[in-house]
Amino acid sequence: MNGKGVLLPALLMLVLGGGCADFRTVGRQELSGEQVALSAEQTALFREVAKASPIVESLDGYADVWIKTPKRQNRVFCNIRINRGHEARMIVSAGLFGWPVADMFFSTDSLYVHDMHNNRLFLGSNNGLNLEKIIGVNSGFRLLSESLLGLVNITEPLSAIRSVKQGAGVLIFTLATSGGSKEVVIDPSSRTLSALLVMNRQGKTTTEIHFRNYETIAIDGHNTPLPKDIEMVLYNSGADGPVEHQLVIAYDERIFNKSVSSLRFSMPKKARVVNLDDAAVLPWM
Repeated sequence: MNGKGVLLPALLMLVLGGGCADFRTVGRQELSGEQVALSAEQTALFREVAKASPIVESLDGYADVWIKTPKRQNRVFCNIRINRGHEARMIVSAGLFGWPVADMFFSTDSLYVHDMHNNRLFLGSNNGLNLEKIIGVNSGFRLLSESLLGLVNITEPLSAIRSVKQGAGVLIFTLATSGGSKEVVIDPSSRTLSALLVMNRQGKTTTEIHFRNYETIAIDGHNTPLPKDIEMVLYNSGADGPVEHQLVIAYDERIFNKSVSSLRFSMPKKARVVNLDDAAVLPWM
């Protein structure tokens, strides 16, 4: 791209409409506790939370989104739509009048980003690097879409549990994974997932997600607790130590299981097509 490296100055470089006075960042949570023996009650709780409310199939909502990287911090407003496990779409608005400036469509293998301001269409593979280019976090599509939904499915079996700690109002399950380990933090009083931490083989945290402000939603006759606030931070290696990329989502309103029909990205007319895979990492990321 000959150094142009600019995927819509209005896409995420939206400081004009965001303001910094009320900028939100990820709130840390001190995780500590005493190791306890895994009980039958704790096993049942883990199984329940790990299923991540399979009754939820789709989401259609509006949220404030804050993105913070080493070089930028931006606030945008998004219409977020998700068909669980298949596809997601984010229509980004900004500025005083809330004009739509970007339409982003995520399938399991592809990304489409319409830069409405310049009528450019960025096409590329749905991989961690391209996700980082457009939203600042390299999380992988499955984890990102589940985090946006507020329901992360824990796929490891019970045999992967290596230890359980009981702390201040939480249970911390440490799981062995193929890439290292996970810490699954559960609030036993509300039977909800409080946080998820992913560690590499060296024991260093690479991904940290917090789920806050739960509300109980009636879905198909079932009461389901779902978080309104999702906070994600990914740690990359830098010359001076870990580098943080943060994503904070706060929903204003949501509808669940409204429709499971395809989200159908509308191809813009006469847009200049750019290969996202070949684009340089955006300068503000």
